[in-house]
Amino acid sequence: MAETGRRRDLRLGVNIDHVATVRNARGTAYPDPVRAARLAEAAGADGVTAHLREDRRHISDDDIARLMAALRLPLNLEMAATEEMQAIALRHRPHAVCLVPERREERTTEGGLDVLREEARLADFIAPLAAAGCRVSLFVAADPAQIEAARRVGAAVVELHTGAYCDLHHEGRLAERDAELARLRAEAARAAALGLEVHAGHGLTYETVGPVAAIPELRELNIGHFLIGEAIFVGLGPAIEGMRRAMDAARGG
Repeated sequence: MAETGRRRDLRLGVNIDHVATVRNARGTAYPDPVRAARLAEAAGADGVTAHLREDRRHISDDDIARLMAALRLPLNLEMAATEEMQAIALRHRPHAVCLVPERREERTTEGGLDVLREEARLADFIAPLAAAGCRVSLFVAADPAQIEAARRVGAAVVELHTGAYCDLHHEGRLAERDAELARLRAEAARAAALGLEVHAGHGLTYETVGPVAAIPELRELNIGHFLIGEAIFVGLGPAIEGMRRAMDAARGG
């Protein structure tokens, strides 16, 4: 996402998908993800992320249109690399498009995009998005082959999948967690050396965000599920403010 007027060293993108999940559970008009986006901005978020899935299980097409009209913050549209989603992105032209793998049966995105296997197709898919002014990000595992392929296909950004690191932490598998964190550090450095902007996200909480936020090459974290869950207890604004403090502390701020 774009640098905002705050010019922070590490930006926070707030994913509002699960506000829409709660709304859709009752088939009502509330809670409204656009209202959540405005609250996120007031609480210090630097951008908003929304994942428009093929089955529309949470964010809807109307949500994307309303977010584009209402937001002053940059919108990061997460989506699968399909013709339908490409057409939607080209119509709305959000600031950023993050391509993620998507399977209909998964509860959340369960891994990184296999850029290496789909290199030729992704290069063709990315080109019109980049020409339309969208910054294209690829959601990938901390794997050197995937990161090098991301550069070759023309992505501007890679977002490193932090889910394995977070899962290992919460399972108490600390040696494996530390090894995964070392991989994240090494591949963030590799990506930056290749000229890619480096983001990270998936599963981050107050407990796990510090070591990731401290990786110097990272420029943005995208966090959603934990913040929406924490908002049940403390409110969305305080939840985001707490994450912002944790990120700033990790950067020595």
